[in-house]
Amino acid sequence: MSQREPGQQGAGYGRSDTAAPLDVTWCPSPNQGPRREGLSPSMVVLHYTAMHGAEAALDRLCDPVAEVSAHYLIGRDGRLWQMVPENQRAWHAGAGEWCGQGDINSRSIGIELDNTGGHPFCEPQMAVLDVLLSQILMRWSISPDAVIGHSDMAPGRKGDPGPRFDWARLARLGLARAVPAASGTHFHQPDASLEDLFCRYAHDLGYTAPVDTATLLAAVRLRYRPWAAGPLVAEDLIPLAQSDLWL
Repeated sequence: MSQREPGQQGAGYGRSDTAAPLDVTWCPSPNQGPRREGLSPSMVVLHYTAMHGAEAALDRLCDPVAEVSAHYLIGRDGRLWQMVPENQRAWHAGAGEWCGQGDINSRSIGIELDNTGGHPFCEPQMAVLDVLLSQILMRWSISPDAVIGHSDMAPGRKGDPGPRFDWARLARLGLARAVPAASGTHFHQPDASLEDLFCRYAHDLGYTAPVDTATLLAAVRLRYRPWAAGPLVAEDLIPLAQSDLWL
């Protein structure tokens, strides 16, 4: 079904930008097309497959009836498949918004991770993701802040890559947004509504999809405080860590 094409430049591979070339298996999906309005990738969206095994996910991502795809799929054992060239539009994101922009498919590269959402992500898989992300960010001059989860751009509709994903690892490697330490212990605006502050600063970080506060809170917690539950509290604003938030 697939063949190995280690020198496929059109797919964004061949010679690596930052490391030795990854061992990628090319398995073209029919579910793709040109990026609209001449857009180039400016973000990366991470997903979990929510399926039992990479092969089952690969079959679905290459099935014309399913009408879904992604640029890459990484198995739990570190195997890497590419289904769509990076300069083409894969069908992975669906409806959603990030930083006020829609049509995320035309603006992003989608990476699927073989995981049901209920267990940790394996080290061989994460090691390949580390290298792949570093190459993609270099290749397309994408900021680490623009590496997001499906749940970030589609709050309430999507929950992947889920609470078990190690965002802190990516941040330490400069491959995702790092949360700066709060510069103080209390708010500049003590009389401001906690909800208003939370929504304002989440919006500033990119959470611009039109959802209610509870849905927004769930999405932000999924990324930054997956253990948290209950109503909004001041600690939910700490990961937002805007410079003018604290005294």
